[in-house]
Amino acid sequence: MFYARQLSRQLSRDTERRKSTDSFSRGSVIDGLPLGKVGDNRVSTGDAEGGAEKDLKKELDNQYTTLKRHILQFQSVTLGLFPRIGYANEQPVEAHVRDSIYCATAAWALSQAYRRIDNDQGRTHELAQVAVKTMRGILYCWIRQADKVEKFKENQSASHALHSVFDPHTGDPLYKDDEFEHLQIDVVGLYLIMLVQMITSGLQIIYTTDEVNFVQNLVFYVERAYRTPDYGMWERGSKYNNGSTEVHASSIGIAKAALEAINGVNLFGDQGASWSVIFVDIDAHNRNRTIFESILPRESNSKNTDASLLATVGWPAFGIHEEPIRSRTIDKVKRKLRGPRGFKRFIRDGYKTVVEDNKRKYYKPAEIKNFDGIECEWPMFYVYMLIDCIFLGDKEGIATYSKLLDNVMTRSNEDGIPGLLLPQYFFIPADQIDRERSRPGSADRIPSDVGSTKGIFLWGQSVYFISQLLVKDLLNVNDLDPIRRHLPASERPKVNSRYSSFQITPPDLVLQVVLIAESSRLQQLLATYGIQTQTPHQVEPIQIWSPKELSRAYEYLGINKKLGLTGRPKRPFGVLSTSKIYRVCGATVLCYPLLFEVVDFYMAQDISIVIDDLKNDLAFLSKCWKLAGRPTFCMLIRENNIRGKNFSEFLELLAQFKSGDVDGIRVRVGRLQTLISSACIEHLDFLTTLPDQSIFQPFQESNHGRFSFKSLTDIPTVLELADDTVLNEQELKVKATWDLIQMFKGAESLTAQNQILKLLLYREGPNYHFEGVPLSRRLEQLVAKAGLHKRWEVVRCCSSLLGKLVDSLAPSITSILVRGKHLTVGVFGHEEEVLDKPVSPNEIKNILYSKCMAHDTCQAVLQQELILAIGKHIATSPDAYDGILKIRIGWFVRAMEMELEQEDEHVKIESLSPYQVKQLLLSILVHRSDEYDLRTPLQRRQLDGALSRVPKDFYERVWEILERTPGGIKVAGYLLPQQPTLSDMTMQELNFSLLVEQMLSKIVDPAYRQLMVEAFMVVSTILRRNPELVFHQSVNMDRAIQDAFEEFQKDRSRLDGHEKQDDMRCFFNTMPNVKHGTTSYIIKAVVKNLLDGDIKVSMEDMCCIS
Repeated sequence: MFYARQLSRQLSRDTERRKSTDSFSRGSVIDGLPLGKVGDNRVSTGDAEGGAEKDLKKELDNQYTTLKRHILQFQSVTLGLFPRIGYANEQPVEAHVRDSIYCATAAWALSQAYRRIDNDQGRTHELAQVAVKTMRGILYCWIRQADKVEKFKENQSASHALHSVFDPHTGDPLYKDDEFEHLQIDVVGLYLIMLVQMITSGLQIIYTTDEVNFVQNLVFYVERAYRTPDYGMWERGSKYNNGSTEVHASSIGIAKAALEAINGVNLFGDQGASWSVIFVDIDAHNRNRTIFESILPRESNSKNTDASLLATVGWPAFGIHEEPIRSRTIDKVKRKLRGPRGFKRFIRDGYKTVVEDNKRKYYKPAEIKNFDGIECEWPMFYVYMLIDCIFLGDKEGIATYSKLLDNVMTRSNEDGIPGLLLPQYFFIPADQIDRERSRPGSADRIPSDVGSTKGIFLWGQSVYFISQLLVKDLLNVNDLDPIRRHLPASERPKVNSRYSSFQITPPDLVLQVVLIAESSRLQQLLATYGIQTQTPHQVEPIQIWSPKELSRAYEYLGINKKLGLTGRPKRPFGVLSTSKIYRVCGATVLCYPLLFEVVDFYMAQDISIVIDDLKNDLAFLSKCWKLAGRPTFCMLIRENNIRGKNFSEFLELLAQFKSGDVDGIRVRVGRLQTLISSACIEHLDFLTTLPDQSIFQPFQESNHGRFSFKSLTDIPTVLELADDTVLNEQELKVKATWDLIQMFKGAESLTAQNQILKLLLYREGPNYHFEGVPLSRRLEQLVAKAGLHKRWEVVRCCSSLLGKLVDSLAPSITSILVRGKHLTVGVFGHEEEVLDKPVSPNEIKNILYSKCMAHDTCQAVLQQELILAIGKHIATSPDAYDGILKIRIGWFVRAMEMELEQEDEHVKIESLSPYQVKQLLLSILVHRSDEYDLRTPLQRRQLDGALSRVPKDFYERVWEILERTPGGIKVAGYLLPQQPTLSDMTMQELNFSLLVEQMLSKIVDPAYRQLMVEAFMVVSTILRRNPELVFHQSVNMDRAIQDAFEEFQKDRSRLDGHEKQDDMRCFFNTMPNVKHGTTSYIIKAVVKNLLDGDIKVSMEDMCCIS
């Protein structure tokens, strides 16, 4: 074994980081030293330092003895697994994967420390093998569940999750799928991170190709963490402990860190071949990264913050390096959860409190209120904070948390485990519960038996042991983190250049653009406009692939027949993956993005939306590209792109490419052969074992014979349609089928043809033939013809009748949901379906068509357009959706219709092009203040109500009202009860906000909804100014608004002589904060309710209404 030269212990940590980073390279040989041997701080055996080595060896031996007593004695002999709690003289019956990983890490950390001395008495190897045994034991348990991994790749269900608890001796599962909360994405992510750390340090953990394939499938397992609700680090799911799962930021963050750590790593270390390298989907990583950053500092819908985030943003995951987000997350955890004896896991955590009923697995509704303020405190998180401070070089923080730890450590005198132990938690005894609730912080917390008088909490003891190695300077941070996760990506060692590696987005990033013309005659035409392109024939031997071919290639990654693993799931690649250049079976390949794939959904017929999507893809690339080398964007130009009225727009885009600037994004257009040298290149070495390497079909150049065209006049033009007759549908319904067919043959109007085919479809079904052509085929032909003539209402109607579904709809829904929003689909004024979790394409298709087709045929596809647009827009401009918690697509359509009505244009939204629909959507979301001021109060209320937009602190204000309303709040016949709402939830909890939205969704008029929001703000203001007021009964908000309206009508009758009427539009059209405005009338109504006795005044704190 080779070692690096001694590094001076007197150097500052920052200097050590820089030197080690400069000299370290993962997956390569540095200065003649093999991988993982760099950075050892071996102490010289010279006379001058002989005494220092003896002192160091003595201290290491003491730590070795401690490790043996406190941790290693509980390791199972057969598989090397560890229990959660170690009891002296007792054989463990359960082994937990997460706890076992931390125990293995403690042994490996001491092994790293022993590398500093020559005379280690074989303990470096011994301790390293302890870690290897544990990691292989976990691998053995999981590899026996390969069938679950295969199922989980397709369906992220709890029933398909890898188990997290096993028999420590046999590796058999101890619980059935539904008997334990096995779905814990963070456990698999943690395993992958520590696997890479240990392999990088020189350990050999993975032995066979079968194991390599299985680890590759573990990567597939965690890639969809961003959309997988799981049970989280505490194995309880939501904080309600009712068996429900939710998306956890900690799980996503650790999965994201695992993908970064394992990308391009050779699992066989220095001795590995090309087929033992692990590949990561860069688009999956980016989705996890962006969702993780958007959720922080929140942990989940039910947990506003959580101590598990400390292990996610700090050691061992180091899941984020954006300092503002990282600091905000840690500060929130400290502010909300830190106590004198440790950190609470999360607010209202009842685990191990004396009032928890440990005979029941799940809590009853409202039970978590009993745990408010008396949660157990876990000193283990002091250790995480201490380690984090050591990595940061924060001396003040090190001193603070070292002192806090000194105050919580206990000395055990139990036989077999003497020494300092870390209690699992501190709890409040039963006789002090009431005192703590009345005076927070007054109770004396008592340490748990585990970690004090009986047994050892191995997870906590392991991280404490590691922290002491660091504090005593026995272990360097770079030895605990050989892959330098604690450093920003740009400062980490570079992976072997044969495979792509992560880095930060360069500030001067240039996007490389290759223009590929579908045919030589198209190339000739574009050349007349000064646009230089290449054809597929001209770039040979480089091949142009479709993204579907790339997806086919990746299906061979991780495939293993013996384990029943089929490799990468059949999912399309995003624009990040298609911007690499690939070496495949000796060939060089460039893929064009999914945007240029031929699809049967009509949006591709609108060149304006294609151009807009292309610009969005370029903007996305410039923002999210985090790989070494430049991205190479392949723009495939087809002849269909230049037909029609939008060719000038297309030429303008190509001119922007030529200028090197596309809407502020730097691009470089060039020949593909010259751009390869600066591109990001990925070698797909796993394909070298394919028996037939010619199975992939590159994109072929279109052959149109000898005919060529040199100008637009040579291109077949689209003739204008003079006839746009609309038939009377009532008259059509009484006609016989044969008569309808004859009318269809003679109809020139596309609208008339659509009406006839629609009626025939309902009557005869899609397989009905006339003149040898089925109805479904005639509808397809009409979609193509109407798209060519830009008759979008016809296109949408026919597409709905055919049951079309746009690609990437399910990912767009997921993109919306993971940003804390809920989505509803359905026509305005009719039943809506709430989407609160990711759904499959078939599920969303069934929901859309069942909710829309009966009320508005076109909306089944129109709403797909909006979901697609919102999914992309919210990813790049989340601020535009501030105040909108529930995105109601049918109501968004209504808002857009009202916008068209305001412009006094007799245009139906269905007749707009997809691009115009998207621009209309963005205009109502991002309205300029000058335009907003031109609207009437009614129009403003209609718009904000249709968008479901509320003020910034609206939900907190509703919470405050509910606190003072024992009878609950009533809106549109829906009662929001005070209990169990206040007991189950907290003010900042996202689930409470969603509950308020559920109440408001009962309102059917957008303007009335917005007035209701204003009424809540008024009531909240009154209660804030008069803290002694309490509502005696339920607050009927509809009655308050109705009373306000009646007062408004009285004043109108008295001042202007208007007669009373039931229509409230005049009231809705009144300014709020002016004399005789809506606010003044609502205040009067609330005061009237007060005088009528609906409000009682607490005499303890009397004051008047101001």
